[in-house]
Order: sequence, then C-alpha cells, then structure tokens
Amino acid sequence: MADPTIVRAQDGSTPLLALRDVTLAFGPKVIQQKLSFDVNRGSIFAVMGGSGCGKSTVLKSMIGLLRPGEGQFLVEGEDYWADTEQRRIEIGRGRFGVLFQNSALWSALTVGENVALPMQMFTKLDDVEIRRLSLLKLALVGMEHAYDQLPAELSGGMRKRAGLARALALDPDILFFDEPSAGLDPITSSRLDDLIVNLRDGLGATVVIVSHELPSLFAIADDGVFLSATSKTSIAHGSPVFLRDYCSDPVVQDFMQRRHGNEDGSGRGQLR
Repeated sequence: MADPTIVRAQDGSTPLLALRDVTLAFGPKVIQQKLSFDVNRGSIFAVMGGSGCGKSTVLKSMIGLLRPGEGQFLVEGEDYWADTEQRRIEIGRGRFGVLFQNSALWSALTVGENVALPMQMFTKLDDVEIRRLSLLKLALVGMEHAYDQLPAELSGGMRKRAGLARALALDPDILFFDEPSAGLDPITSSRLDDLIVNLRDGLGATVVIVSHELPSLFAIADDGVFLSATSKTSIAHGSPVFLRDYCSDPVVQDFMQRRHGNEDGSGRGQLR
C-alpha cells in the first residue's frame, strides 16, 4: 500500500524537493503565498525574480532557517517542517550543502579549517582522514593550494570556491546557492558557473540557485520558477531561456530582457 504521507507529482513520481502552497511571512508581512513548485533530481533549478520578491526568503525556508506559515516543504515526499527538529537536522546535515551569498567563512580559521569544521562537528573521522577529505573537497573546486590561507587573503572568487568546498564537506546530494555570482567579475562568474555544472555532472548533485545574474542563469539553469513581488507568488515556471524566449508575461519579460518597467508590468520597456 502506498504511504499516504508521501505527496507525489501529477505523473505519480516523487520529486526530490517540492513546495506545496507555502506561505512565508514575517509577522503580518507576507513575503510569498500559495507557492508551489517541484525540483527534480539532477536539475539546476533557479529561483528568479526582481529585488524584494522573496527569493532568499524561500531559500532560507528550504534550508531550515524559516518555518513556513502555511504549506509543506517536501524532501522526497517527506514533510520537512512537520518532522521533529532532530529529524530536520538529520535531513539537512546528511543531504544539504549551502553556499551563502557572502561565503560565510570563519575569518579566524584557515580555508582548510573551514572545510574541516563540518566533519569535525558531525562525523567521527580522525584528524588525518579529515585533513585528507578537506584537501579533496578543495581540489574539487581548484583550491587545494589555499588550504593554509586565511579567508582575508583570498579574492572574492576564491572565497566563493572555498565556501563551495565547505558546502561539499559532508557529501550532500542537494546544493543550495544564494547569489553565488554576486560581486564577481564576468570572467570569475563564468568560471564559477562552469564549476557548478561540473559538480552537478560529476557528483550527481541537485542544485537550487537564487540569483538575479541573467548570464549565469541562462548558462546553467535548466528549470526554475519566477516570483512576483506584487502578487507574492510564482507567476511563471520553466528554464530561464524558456521564460526569456516564450513567456508572454510582461513582468517576466521586463526582468529577462532587462527592461525597466513597473513590477506590475505597467511602463514596460520605458527606460528610467
């Protein structure tokens, strides 16, 4: 008999991640409401939208930092926020890797120590094995040479890669990236895009990325959802390239074509 607690997609399959009628709010201020979408295994899924639409807030809820006011966040059909705190920790620790916008490296620790920290906290590996694995994770992102350096000694792009190595420390199969290209020059951003795709292909990971950097989104994302700050929900679903080329919604087109119109679509194409 099928487990009645497992929520399935319309075709009968169980998506790796799914939001079902999720509402996110801070007190009376609603950020997103009735938000629903699926993230399939192996996808690079983009959460898109203009400033203030709630992209990072959605990500915070998906990684366990903000409980939804309503709705469900499902991890392979299991309701993440309906579980106990201990179960949420187990799911997140074992499956989630997060790269925050500012990399969030501990400034007093070396790069190697930053990468080693999750393994020291959550595994019983000895120091020799932790060092070996830390070097391996850094090698995956081309940063093994920086093992003994401090974050302050690194460029912005190098800090991003070091943060990514730390996100990989516990071998997660789901990676969450919050504005990974923010503050990077175009060449460094392009290299980071290539790295994300290579990690997805090489490790079989699924990636959820919050970004407003259109070149990166067009280059790497194969699916996504577009959030509106006005209606406070998703108004389009598909890859960034698909939305750019085929979505008729004026708000989506304003964003994808870098037009400066009002969020509700009025003033579309009017430059300011």
